[in-house]
Amino acid sequence: MEQEQHFFQSEAAELLKMMIHSVYSNKDIFLRELISNASDALDKRRIEVLSNSEYGEYEPRIRLVRSREENTLTIIDCGIGMTREEIVQYIGTIAKSGTREFLSAAKEKRESGGGIPTQEMLIGQFGVGFYSAFMVADRVELISRRLGASDAWKFESAGDGSYTLEKTVLPECGTLVKLHLREHAGESSDDSSPGFSPKNEKDYTDEWTLRDIVKKYSDFISYPIVMNCSKWKDKTETIEDEVINSQKAIWCKAESEVPEDEYREFYRHLTHDWHEPLERVTINAEGAANFRGLLFIPSQAPFDLFINRESGGVSLYIKRVFIMNDCKVLIPEYLRFVRGVVDSEDLPLNISREILQEDPQVRVIRRSVLRKLFASLRKMLESERGKYEKFWKAFGKVFKEGLVHDHENGQTLLELSLFRSTDEFSGEEEKWTTLDAYKSRMKPGQKTICYLLGRDISVLRGSPKLEAFRAKGYEVLLLTDPVDEVIMTQTREYGGTEFLDAGGPAGAESEEERGESEKKLEGLKEDFAPLKEKIMQILGPVLSDARLSLRMTSSPVCLVGDENVMSLQMEQLMRAMGQEVPPIKRVLEVNPDHPVIRRLMTLARSGDCRTEDFISVLYDQAVILDGGAIADPARFARLFAGIMGSALEADKA
Repeated sequence: MEQEQHFFQSEAAELLKMMIHSVYSNKDIFLRELISNASDALDKRRIEVLSNSEYGEYEPRIRLVRSREENTLTIIDCGIGMTREEIVQYIGTIAKSGTREFLSAAKEKRESGGGIPTQEMLIGQFGVGFYSAFMVADRVELISRRLGASDAWKFESAGDGSYTLEKTVLPECGTLVKLHLREHAGESSDDSSPGFSPKNEKDYTDEWTLRDIVKKYSDFISYPIVMNCSKWKDKTETIEDEVINSQKAIWCKAESEVPEDEYREFYRHLTHDWHEPLERVTINAEGAANFRGLLFIPSQAPFDLFINRESGGVSLYIKRVFIMNDCKVLIPEYLRFVRGVVDSEDLPLNISREILQEDPQVRVIRRSVLRKLFASLRKMLESERGKYEKFWKAFGKVFKEGLVHDHENGQTLLELSLFRSTDEFSGEEEKWTTLDAYKSRMKPGQKTICYLLGRDISVLRGSPKLEAFRAKGYEVLLLTDPVDEVIMTQTREYGGTEFLDAGGPAGAESEEERGESEKKLEGLKEDFAPLKEKIMQILGPVLSDARLSLRMTSSPVCLVGDENVMSLQMEQLMRAMGQEVPPIKRVLEVNPDHPVIRRLMTLARSGDCRTEDFISVLYDQAVILDGGAIADPARFARLFAGIMGSALEADKA
């Protein structure tokens, strides 16, 4: 038969070279693209048959034929096929118009150092999936016969700027793509194309290589993918056809149609987690954006939740074809523990289908996913409290990161957050509270949600800073996660009620009470002056001030920070992260009603030499109660033992 030879336009040939060597970051993508094309062709035939019954019955499938002897891989479908004109239009032409102008502009931007890489500028411009075949093949044959036609046509190209086209024979309609593969790893290759490295090339005639690629990218294609596979019996190898994809895209089915064991099996397939998921969330959205989703909240946090932020996440599929794992554009990082899939019909991707573009539709899907997850968590909080507390213990620290980054949903995140507090224990059982529950228990006259920051829950429970709050019956939230301090610097109120730092300068006093306290303390300043002078003389390097305070009811002293001064907990966190933090001076608050302080004021006025040791012990005690580490534990132990010895001697006398 007569063979026609065609040439790509010069600029299209250049574009083809770029497609082969620059667009795709992973060569395995070629099989995804060719299987996707085959699936699309089968979809088109199915639609055509529905409107024209004369085409008769057929068995839709995609076949992979591998030949090690010939070093070829063939992808065959019985889809709608193509006419000669369609082959020229869709395969023989990379771009219908504007190619020269596009490449000229791209080169100009690239050479001037401006703009983004050429392959990312191609977004949405070309259908180039077929050309990914040239990443692994040095020659590609395509034979296609259109549904309802008798003639078939053969396209052949080495990806060098030209192709041939000739009439041929194909027993039934559909398309056959035969890849003459490059030599794989360890064997010689005549290829001298830039960017090709035989040492990095896989053997794409290997059964398990192909199985792995299909499982990753095309496992949920709705048509069976059949491959000639090796079977061994009695040490004899036979070749048999086997379906190598599961076809179980269960997110495309109604929830009532899927048995629970299938959901469990899919979760294990997706996550390799053999524990039961804590919650399942199904999404079926129609409107501005059509998509489906199946999301899971695990029952346990993975060991690398705070280490490997790239693992897991939500996988993106388009028409059941895997596009990317851990799609951060569709779900915020503070929900990175969520596992599952989102499948859309028409999300905007870049030319390689490896990068999701910023687009209003993407934002619509993201908001829909968030709404569904929040609704599911809210329902769990209201009707399955024990289950929700299990979720919170596993993922609460991560979830609260959203309060720092997602201001749009800040109030919702606060509504769904759990906290421990001074009222958290009933016997031996640990209790958690929501902010709404806290507000319902607020005392008459209490105008703020009180909280105290620290690193250790037991240290916070015994903090002297809580004494005045306990005296009034005020509940105080106890916040121990590293992110809490950042959250509270940004979060001013919840539901119209402001937050109050129990460790801040204001304390538990109201404006009226503060005025009365100031009058009382004013009258004690003269008696306190000698002790204050001694305190600052001894502790001046670590204190910014020493002052009288009625914050405490049973403790002699405590450490507090002035406004806009980094807390001890933040200082410790910054140092743990390797940050250089200059020494931060704090305020030593002194309880004038405590007998120890009254006695110390007397000793300071008389110039008693023991005052210095007593002040040092009290300061170290305040540091310990604040969750800090004392500078000289040996000296503290020695002084404390001396004080105990003196007390025991006095008692004996």
